[in-house]
Order: sequence, then structure tokens, then C-alpha cells
Amino acid sequence: MKLKRVLGSLVLLLTLLTGAYAAGKPVSDDFITDTIREKLASDTVVKGGNIEVVVTNGDVVLKGRVEEEKQKSRAEKIAKKVGGVKSVKNEIQIAHP
Repeated sequence: MKLKRVLGSLVLLLTLLTGAYAAGKPVSDDFITDTIREKLASDTVVKGGNIEVVVTNGDVVLKGRVEEEKQKSRAEKIAKKVGGVKSVKNEIQIAHP
């Protein structure tokens, strides 16, 4: 029983140390782009939309068209929450039917 506790504590410690080490690493633009695209595609408000994501050194530019203002603002909020993002420029346009 003591062995399980010791091993469990050791695994927890290694997990925390690995997470702390990974937190210090810079996030690649490709990773940021993929993460934002996945989050936009799965969001019920944005519904994927016709949004292009361009990332350069952590700076994000959102382009394209959506049907409603709330989709545009939601896309920006989603992008800002992704780790590694330094800034977001929202160039999404509202499509008027």
C-alpha cells in the first residue's frame, strides 16, 4: 500500500514538472492555427463559418465572411483564448443577404 502511494506521488510530481517545462516552450504558429480552426469548427455560434486563420509569430489575423455580428465577435474571443496568441486582428466581414 505504501509503495502505491510513493509511486502515485512520483507520477504526480513528474506530471507537474513536465507541464511546467512545456509551459515555458514557445507555441508554434501551426499549432495555434490548427487549434483556432478546430475551436471555430466546433463552436455552435460560429459554426465553422468561412473564416481564414493566419498566424505570424503568435499574431493572429481572422479573415472571411460570417452571417451575423455575434459570429464575428465570438470568433475573436475564441482566438484570443488560445495559448500562444499575442494579438488578434479581426478582419471578418458580415455577409449581407
